[in-house]
Amino acid sequence: MTATPAPLAPAPIAVALDAPDLATAVDWAGAVGPHVSTVKVGLELYLAHGRDAVRRVRDASGGRDLFLDLKLHDIPNTVFGAARSVADLAPAYLTVHASGGTDMIRAAAEALPQTRITAVTVLTSMSEQDLDAIGLAGPALDAVRRLAVLSVEAGARALVCSPREVAAVRAAVGPEVQLITPGVRPAGAALGDQTRVATPEQALADGADLLVIGRPITGATDPGAAAGAIAAALRGPVQH
Repeated sequence: MTATPAPLAPAPIAVALDAPDLATAVDWAGAVGPHVSTVKVGLELYLAHGRDAVRRVRDASGGRDLFLDLKLHDIPNTVFGAARSVADLAPAYLTVHASGGTDMIRAAAEALPQTRITAVTVLTSMSEQDLDAIGLAGPALDAVRRLAVLSVEAGARALVCSPREVAAVRAAVGPEVQLITPGVRPAGAALGDQTRVATPEQALADGADLLVIGRPITGATDPGAAAGAIAAALRGPVQH
């Protein structure tokens, strides 16, 4: 009698459910749930549908981890209250902007001790010219590394950085901090509005723990098949 193969572990991918409506986001979550570890609810979906969006996509995904990508950035007291307001949703990750500073990041970490407060260093859509324009001392690698160290010292347990900086950030913050990389594009995929990108395989090889992937999956004719294909590529060839 042939043994039934064990189900494959979900790949370390957070699918960005940046859908125009809740029904589409729920459909995407159901399609990708068997293949990925995490579903990401961002500002567009959360502001349009709030807690209902979180609950429905989590249920549809089969209970995958929730990445609540709200990128909080305000005075520490306000961020503390905002973080506390989503405690009942039990997000695995909640994003704040690292540029909000030490006290703000610490406030978020104190408000949600069970959640990985995730500090966004420099948005992957920003180029060196963009950094110069807003007066953030660069180059990008230096800015990201500086913000990463500050964030971890303030209590962040995860960081968002581009694939191009992940190796340097890993060296700066050590092995315990989770590194999350957006701007991940399979070979040949359109870059969209991302400027500092890498393939999923390269991002993991350089030290990333979780890959944020949106349009290469959700823009596909079959998002479930697209997620499955990327997950399979990350696992490598099947061993016989």
